[in-house]
Amino acid sequence: MKNSKFIIDKFAKLIEQGLVSSKDLTTELFNILKSKRDEFVFKMKLTSKDEFEVLSKRVENLENMINKLKKKKSKKVKQARKS
Repeated sequence: MKNSKFIIDKFAKLIEQGLVSSKDLTTELFNILKSKRDEFVFKMKLTSKDEFEVLSKRVENLENMINKLKKKKSKKVKQARKS
């Protein structure tokens, strides 16, 4: 219940601030979820803070590479052969 209230409060603040664009809303939602994920990992004490920073940078770099590859793939258009 506490987590759902937190998310609802965040959505209410976003709407109050006038973030109407869906892109703004999705980026803000991802930022909220990432911060919650970071909080959870710190509470579980799975890794030290330094290790976590390094690992999160690696994951971020991998996500960026995946997005770039997806964009490249979508840009490549197969052309029909001329006979």
